[in-house]
Amino acid sequence: MTARLHARSDRRLVDGPAGRIEVAVDSPQSAPAGLAFIGHPHPLYGGTLENKVAATLARAFTSVGWLAVRPNFRGVGASEGEHDHGRGETDDFLHLIESSPHWLGISGAELPRALAGFSFGSFVAAQAATRLAPPASHLVLVGAAAGKWPLPPVATDTLVIHGEFDETIPLAHVFEWARPQDLPVVVLPGADHFFHRRLSTLKRLVCEHVLARRVHG
Repeated sequence: MTARLHARSDRRLVDGPAGRIEVAVDSPQSAPAGLAFIGHPHPLYGGTLENKVAATLARAFTSVGWLAVRPNFRGVGASEGEHDHGRGETDDFLHLIESSPHWLGISGAELPRALAGFSFGSFVAAQAATRLAPPASHLVLVGAAAGKWPLPPVATDTLVIHGEFDETIPLAHVFEWARPQDLPVVVLPGADHFFHRRLSTLKRLVCEHVLARRVHG
């Protein structure tokens, strides 16, 4: 994997369906190869765009040349509105994606789009993927929220990564959701819900997934 310079990061406020949405935008040093939109864990339990897993996902995408967008969900940080149990959050997520050429100021050919999320953010990303047209080129679900929220079926090429010892979302619940779809699940041995001491492995898996799709797809 070719090493890249560190990404540039800035914060913006974007008008959304329920008020302004605070976003962190992490840009690669060169023109972006794609746009990744990343959802953070549950806001009522301290989840923000600063979450280490969400930030690791952003670093994974920028390290392979993609621009990464991490919104704060409703009522978090400078984002306006109130927590809406995934409904309004999904609407906001889709709004950011669909209006991104305007507020990001990116012109030219339409770039591929990736959706990613951790825990509650995986629920938002998966729901958004079912409504997005044209479909996302990549869907990455980390600590997938199976059993806690009604996680929809996803594309068979979705990357699902889960910790063996996840105490928040038991691995068995993820298998119950994935089994009817014949959907592979990547299990990190010894990892907990927040992937303590496993973030570098998580980043590598996401990078390899995106690069493999670019080469073979």
